[in-house]
Amino acid sequence: MGYGIKIRVSGDYALFTRPEMKVERVSYDIITPSAARGIIEAVYWKPAIRWVIDKIHVLKEIEFTNIRRNEVSEKISESEARQRMNGSSEPFYLSTTDARQQRAALVLKNVDYIIEAHFEMTDKAGAEDTVEKHYNIVLRRLRKGQQFHAPCLGTREFGAKVELIEDDTSIPPSPLGNLELGWMLYDLDFSDSEDITPKFFRAILKNGVLDLTNLEVRQ
Repeated sequence: MGYGIKIRVSGDYALFTRPEMKVERVSYDIITPSAARGIIEAVYWKPAIRWVIDKIHVLKEIEFTNIRRNEVSEKISESEARQRMNGSSEPFYLSTTDARQQRAALVLKNVDYIIEAHFEMTDKAGAEDTVEKHYNIVLRRLRKGQQFHAPCLGTREFGAKVELIEDDTSIPPSPLGNLELGWMLYDLDFSDSEDITPKFFRAILKNGVLDLTNLEVRQ
């Protein structure tokens, strides 16, 4: 196991979409492990390391609210992008006015989590890549509030506030006890680019903490 970090992540709204919902957006009850990893990677990621989420502390009661969000019904295709890269002079844009759709969403509000994570070295690590080097870099970036891109709580419009936890005594207790949350998305398996498969696990909070260190993950 690599060196670990603890961060506090909070925001006014969050949407961790359940994949079984095809039209309307419905959030999981808490942040998913893949979303938690995405927040950390927004602060620091390199091919030489891989982030692993160990625990998620839920610091507030689970609250939902209904909103309506504007989305687009289509996206610019890869083939059109390649045509412009190869010299095509055709207009290249997506008209959000024409493609706009308004959808209902059941989102979380007033979320607050503490995420415990560590990183492991990958086969892309070089001789100059050491655990101490990357650990010190991520600590420095967290202390200074540096980010590769803005971290978000499921969707880009729901920004996340990220703080480094350096004193375990400052971790507040969770108001939640033991809670069964059902099957939750763990991550996507990209080992086969032609067949990207989701992985799921049974999410169980114990005293408000989701322990991910010994999971049975299923496809």
